[in-house]
Amino acid sequence: MTTPLRIGMIGCGRIAQAAHLPALAKTDQLTLVSVYDPSELLSSQVAARYGVTSSVTLDDLLATDIDAVVIATPDRFHHQLGMAALSAGKHVLVEKPLAATVAEAEELVALAAERGLRLQTGAMKRHDPGVSFAHDALPELGRAVSYHSVYRVPARRAPIEATLFPDMIVDAEVRAVENTFKSSGNRTGYLLATHGAHVFDTLIHFTGLPRWIRVHGSQVGEDYTWHGVVGLADGGVGSFEMTVDVHGDWSEGIELSAEHGTIRTRTHQPFWKRASDVEVFLERDGFSRRPHPTDTNAFKLQLEAFAAAIAAGGGESPSPQDGVAVVRLIDAAIASAAAHGELVTLTEPALR
Repeated sequence: MTTPLRIGMIGCGRIAQAAHLPALAKTDQLTLVSVYDPSELLSSQVAARYGVTSSVTLDDLLATDIDAVVIATPDRFHHQLGMAALSAGKHVLVEKPLAATVAEAEELVALAAERGLRLQTGAMKRHDPGVSFAHDALPELGRAVSYHSVYRVPARRAPIEATLFPDMIVDAEVRAVENTFKSSGNRTGYLLATHGAHVFDTLIHFTGLPRWIRVHGSQVGEDYTWHGVVGLADGGVGSFEMTVDVHGDWSEGIELSAEHGTIRTRTHQPFWKRASDVEVFLERDGFSRRPHPTDTNAFKLQLEAFAAAIAAGGGESPSPQDGVAVVRLIDAAIASAAAHGELVTLTEPALR
């Protein structure tokens, strides 16, 4: 395996330009070699900006001397592109969620295992050093008793993103198609998938796959909200709120109460690239721990964790199985909300 790892970028749109490409430029563990996008405008101009080649087709990119790919496309394309990359012997970091359906996600996981390749979902919030600090404390806290999370996206985030994003290369035709897709048809399902991928990955990361889930959703004007209750893997109970949009500031965080202590996190708008504010309290100590990390670019840290997993031959975070579990939770949340809060079982009850 080469050092640094040679990376191909599949998809040159918003998330690639705002997150993955700048992060690649900030690490010496991976190097961008070539990009591919069906939009010749995006592919050629992004390639020129980063001084790399522009592959004309996906096959051309996969035939390039690269070790891995980052798939930065809408999730409806993840399965097709991921299967092609894995079949070509490339490790894959794919934007969240892992795939559009559980069956597609499981097929990706099976092929990665068969080929001995790494498959990591782009749940970059796991690599926020504040969140990592909190997660590292879990073995000392014991079993989770109560878990609550909020994820509230502000309606006026566009001006903030315009401030924080690099100058964006835009294909107006592609953007029009994507805007139409996001606003028509099953918008509820789209929002639950794109935002729920973060909410549910954090839940799984801290408490495991829930035993069951109930979700109620509502729409007021152009604003959507979902409130859910879950049966935690260790027997406790959790809840979550996800609102898109709120007419105020970004609001995100978790509160976890366990047998021997508590965790509280407050996570900032991701493109500020700030670490979450975190407080970990262990009852035996009688005081709270609050980290003050300095390397806080979760998108860069995610790429470096991907490189480390490739070098180690495993240890992706999220694991491929966690990627599948998130898609299962998304599907279960959609089904429960559509049935006005009907309970959806996810795992067999744990034996005590």
